[in-house]
Amino acid sequence: MPDGVLDVREFLDGRGIAPTQWLILVLCFLVMVADGFHSSAIAFVAPAFAQELGISKLALGPVLSAALVGLGIGAFAAGPIADRMGRKRVLMAAVLVCSVGSLLSASAKTAPALLVYRLTTGLGIGAAMPNCTTLAAEFLPARLRSMLSNLMFCGFPLGASMGGFLAAWLIPHAGWRSVFLVGGVAPLLLVVLLTRVPESIRFMVARGWPAKDIKAVLVRVAKGDEAATAQIAAASSFRAAEGPVSAARSPVALILGPRYLTGTLMLWVTYFMGLLLFYTLTSWMPMLVRDAGYSVSQASVATALFPLGGGVGALACGWLMDRRNSTRVVAGAYLLTAVLMLVLSASTRGIGPLMCATFFAGVAMNGAQTSMPVLAASSYPTEARASGVSWMLGAGRIGGIVGAMTGGVLVQAGFSMAQIIAGLAATALIAALALYGKDYASRAAAALEAASSE
Repeated sequence: MPDGVLDVREFLDGRGIAPTQWLILVLCFLVMVADGFHSSAIAFVAPAFAQELGISKLALGPVLSAALVGLGIGAFAAGPIADRMGRKRVLMAAVLVCSVGSLLSASAKTAPALLVYRLTTGLGIGAAMPNCTTLAAEFLPARLRSMLSNLMFCGFPLGASMGGFLAAWLIPHAGWRSVFLVGGVAPLLLVVLLTRVPESIRFMVARGWPAKDIKAVLVRVAKGDEAATAQIAAASSFRAAEGPVSAARSPVALILGPRYLTGTLMLWVTYFMGLLLFYTLTSWMPMLVRDAGYSVSQASVATALFPLGGGVGALACGWLMDRRNSTRVVAGAYLLTAVLMLVLSASTRGIGPLMCATFFAGVAMNGAQTSMPVLAASSYPTEARASGVSWMLGAGRIGGIVGAMTGGVLVQAGFSMAQIIAGLAATALIAALALYGKDYASRAAAALEAASSE
C-alpha cells in the first residue's frame, strides 16, 4: 500500500466473499425474482381482468405491452441517475416504484388506469435490473464475478415461473387483484432489507466520498480479519485503479465518447438481436408448432423447453467468462445459438428431435443473453458503469418489442416454422459478429493507449 493509498479493487479481488457481499447477492437475486414475477404475471391474469373490466382484445394489447414500454424508459433513465447518486439509492427507489405500481394495478377499474399502473411497474423493473447488475459487479471478486452475477440473473426466469404458478392458485381463490397485491407487498419487504446493503465501494471512491464512509464499508467486507482491518485503518486515501474521474462529465457522454463508442454500439446491437430472437421465438413458437401439425400440449412443452435450460447456460457462460476472454465466450455462445437454430429448423418433422433441439438452443441462447449485463458491467469504468448497462438494456427492449411483432408479420406472410427459425439464426450470427467486433475494437484501443503512454 504505497503512501497510504488502498486500492479497493485489489482489496476486494484478493479476498473471499464476506457475509455482506452474500447479502448483496441474495437481495439482488430476490429483486430479480420480483422483476421476473411482475414481467410475466400480467399475461396470466389477463383473461380474468379483461372479463371483469370489459376490456376488448384491441384494448388489451396496449395494457399487456405497457410494462415493456415502461421497462425501456426506466432502463434508459436509471443508469445516468445511478452514476450520479449511487446504486443503492436508485435500486431502492426502483423497487419501491415497482411495488407501488403493482398495488395500484390491484385497484384498477378501467383499462386506461391499468395501462398507467403497469407502465409505472415497468419503470421500476427497468430501473432495478441494471442497478442490481452494477452493485453486484462492483462488490464481487473478479475470479467469481461473472458466474455469481449470472446466478443472480437466474432469479428473473424463476420469478417469471412463479408468476404462473401463483396466479393459477390465487385467481380461483381470491381473484386477479390478489396477484398484484402479493406482487406489491413483497417488494416493500425488499426495500426494508435493502437498507442493510452498503453503497458500492468503487462508486464511493470514484465520487470522492469521505474516507470514514469508505472505511466503514471495507471493515464490513474484512469480516473481522485483523490484518485487513489494520490495513484499512492505516489507509489515508483510496483508489479503484480506473484512473481519475471527471465529476463534470456526463456518464452518457463517456459511454458514447471515442474510447467506448464502438463497444457501446456493438453491445446494443448484440442485446437488440438477442431479445428480438428470444421474443419472436417464445411469443410465436406455440402457434408455429401447432401449425406444423402438433397438439396444443406438445406445442406448450416445446416452447417451455427453450427457457428451461437458461440456468445451465448462464452458469456455464459465467464460469467460462471468469477464466477466459469474456467477450469471446459470450460471442461463442451466440455463434453456437446460430448453429443450433439451424439444427432446430431442420428438426421440425419429429416432435422428439424438435424438443431436443429446442432445449439445447435455449441453453446456448439464454446463457449468452443472461451474460450480457455482466459483460456490459465489465466494459465500462465505475463512473459510467450503470449508464452503460442500463442503456444496453434499454436498446435491447426495443428489440424485444420488435420481436414480439415480427412473428405475426412473418406468419401472416406465409412463412413456415422451419423458415422462420432458420431466419432467426441470422440474428444470433449478427449478435456474435457484433461482439467479435467489440473485442477487436477494445484490444485496438488498449494497444493505442499503451503506445501513447510509453
